Amino acid sequence: MNRALLLTPGAGAGRDQPSLVAIEDALAPIPVERIDFPYRLAGRKSPDKPEVLMNAVRASATALAIRTRLGQEQVALGGRSMGGRMCSMLVADGFTALALVLVSYPLHAPGKPERSRTEHFPSIEVP
Repeated sequence: MNRALLLTPGAGAGRDQPSLVAIEDALAPIPVERIDFPYRLAGRKSPDKPEVLMNAVRASATALAIRTRLGQEQVALGGRSMGGRMCSMLVADGFTALALVLVSYPLHAPGKPERSRTEHFPSIEVP
């Protein structure tokens, strides 16, 4: 395969979130890796700050590229809700990715439609 996908979960779930598993199954034989964020691995329920979450995505995407012997530009990033948001913010900040896969993207903070979470979208240059 000449591409791979890194998937990240929403805030309230882990790597085995059903929608992430379904995406992985549907894309076989493309290499897909589903990760847990550090706060989940530590047994905490509250997410870390975005910088910590984005660093976890960066490290996992880089490791996936190395393991699959692909260039970073051949790895797509994505996730459900918060996980997808962290991937999109990382790419908007200049991290190289093949594409973004955003599932149930949180367009605004819960119960706060006036607080948009899409301000970084114009900086995204991948599909």
